[in-house]
Amino acid sequence: MRICAYSSPMLPRKDKLSFVNAVVVEKEGPQMRLPRRQFLRLAAGAAALPAVSRIARAQSYPSRPVRIIVGFAAGGSADIVARLIGPWLSERLGQSFIIENRTGAGGNIATEAVVRAPPDGYTLLLVNPANAINATLYDKLNFSFIRDIGPVAGIIRMPNVMVVNPSVPAKTLPEFIAYAKANPGKINMASAGNGTAIHVSGELFKMMTGVNMVHVPYRGAPPALTDLIGGQVQVMFDNMPNSIEHIRGGRLRPLAVTTATRWEGLPDVPTVGDFVPGYEATVMDGVGFPKNTPPEIVQRLNKEINAGLADPKMKARLADLGAMALASSPADFGKLIVDETEKWAKVIKFAGIKPD
Repeated sequence: MRICAYSSPMLPRKDKLSFVNAVVVEKEGPQMRLPRRQFLRLAAGAAALPAVSRIARAQSYPSRPVRIIVGFAAGGSADIVARLIGPWLSERLGQSFIIENRTGAGGNIATEAVVRAPPDGYTLLLVNPANAINATLYDKLNFSFIRDIGPVAGIIRMPNVMVVNPSVPAKTLPEFIAYAKANPGKINMASAGNGTAIHVSGELFKMMTGVNMVHVPYRGAPPALTDLIGGQVQVMFDNMPNSIEHIRGGRLRPLAVTTATRWEGLPDVPTVGDFVPGYEATVMDGVGFPKNTPPEIVQRLNKEINAGLADPKMKARLADLGAMALASSPADFGKLIVDETEKWAKVIKFAGIKPD
């Protein structure tokens, strides 16, 4: 007598259970059915095979070094975040997480490298605001970020800060808005380049307040800050880590932070939204993966990243950078990415922003 079970671990669950009716006994003569108890044992075993395989795959991951691709140069905020989370994952998962900087095209070169990588969990992307911005900023990309990159977990949200040269007579945000409206086209707004998070934060402010400021793009934040401190430009919506020491040293005056709530590092500085209802612009960083990466690997990475963000030492280090931990599920981080992409699409179209 030979028992034959016709099933596949790739079948949907309902089909795996229905295969009970296809279990037969082959012997000399006509086919005859097995007793029901044996049917159920065979069905349960077949249905469990994919789950066992998934668990084994998650437990064995990673079995070799993992790359985290960053689209910007070493030393920038995205790179710093990657180099904070990488060692944590290495310690928790027992394999090296190697930070690889692939610069160029506003982060698109790095993103495409991850899109083209095998979906096995060994190539990850450090997701940052450029990904949400570039989806609209660039007319022709070889990928769709939302379609081709899946969310693992958020890492941080960080405010930008609206800073002015001390020579600007406005001491508060309402005073600045009034001053800008009284002097249309006479205030220069610096940024780290066309389409950067610093730039679109300022354009969102212009769109929501109706002020007329002249955008002056630089090749990166450092030269923009140099000219802001020197008085060649008057205002900038800068990343907090770049400006915080200049604020503390009195070289720049903060008017507001761009998050929905105040930042504990500058508790006396209001938010832009306190005076411009609905305004919010934050830097968000996280981890993404090529589409079709096994979900059990995604869940394991999400769990370990969130554990790192709950660690007191990690939280203290992020606070030093002016950042807040963004522990989230893959679904929640994915929703944030979609929301950010839609918001910046409106700003880019309104302002007519083109890439450098």
